[in-house]
Amino acid sequence: MEIIEYINWNPINKFNVWRGISIHIYSLMFIISFILGWYIMYHIYENDNINCKYLDPLLRYTFFGTLIGARLGQVVFYDLSYFSNHWIEAVLPIKENYHQTLFGIIKGYEFVGYRGLSSHGAALGILFTNFLYKKQFLKDKSFIWLCDRICIAISISSMFIRIGNFFNSEIIGKPCRFPWAVKFLQMDKEYGKIIPRHPTQLYESIVYLITFITLLIIYKKVKKLNNGLNSGIFFIFVWFSRFLIEFLKEPQGNEFIKFFNLNTGQCLSIPLFCFGIFLLIFSVL
Repeated sequence: MEIIEYINWNPINKFNVWRGISIHIYSLMFIISFILGWYIMYHIYENDNINCKYLDPLLRYTFFGTLIGARLGQVVFYDLSYFSNHWIEAVLPIKENYHQTLFGIIKGYEFVGYRGLSSHGAALGILFTNFLYKKQFLKDKSFIWLCDRICIAISISSMFIRIGNFFNSEIIGKPCRFPWAVKFLQMDKEYGKIIPRHPTQLYESIVYLITFITLLIIYKKVKKLNNGLNSGIFFIFVWFSRFLIEFLKEPQGNEFIKFFNLNTGQCLSIPLFCFGIFLLIFSVL
């Protein structure tokens, strides 16, 4: 009888920093993604003769666009029914918990960070805040010029965020019997018995790494990159791959956007993919 060994995945998802203060691996990946993104944009600005004093506001605009957009996307697209009854958790990085005491059950709150961030919401938030950033600080450049460059940093940053999801054992895949299948030993009980599944977080992180390398090569080879070529490729690579990988994922939250047999992630990916096609066609005209 054939014996297939699977990956048993049960890592720590946080570690103590100092006197009871801990940091989650996901949060660390989030921080690394922004630091690395800033470093990449620093070299791009230097190469394009843009004053690097504009980098700090770019980081701020992108950070808040990512966080607010991703959180709102999660609340609206995936867990509206839950957050409508727990609105404070939608705004603050806390979660309700209950403690049994001598005087009865007392409701309290625990700091857990922002668990549940939508990449589609993040994409919309980044587009909006970077449009505001461009209007304020790069008035002599087009919005497409900025998008063609910042998508390089976003692609590699997205890879680290998906690795953070892997450490959290979240956004898990459907059952499979491939040799690289993973048993997420720390995953939630909502999916029942712990069995080998697709490591869809790693699938996406590989796509983002390939996207990053592709966009970086194009940036270095194309002398005047300001027509949407990189942005179009970014949207096509990221959202088409997301559309396909969604077939391998378990449902997330209380998805209510569905069309035929397509889930919420796929329905939201289609317009972003089409936008990428438009940008790519526009770039070659």
